Amino acid sequence: MNIQTEKLKLIEWVSRLQDVDLVEKLKKIQVQYETKSICKAEWESIERGIKDIEEGKVHEHSEVRKIYEKYL
Repeated sequence: MNIQTEKLKLIEWVSRLQDVDLVEKLKKIQVQYETKSICKAEWESIERGIKDIEEGKVHEHSEVRKIYEKYL
């Protein structure tokens, strides 16, 4: 993996985001990373999520809301 290429892909992806909630979550991750307050389990969870995205195992926000609206 070329880290520079991966970072550029992330920058490009983030620049196209329209989901305010997701941007807020990314900002929280940034703050936690910079203050080193994310525990190992949280990092592992983030890594699993990134892997899911890379493998296309994702759903539209509207689909997820429809499925889980009874729990919200």
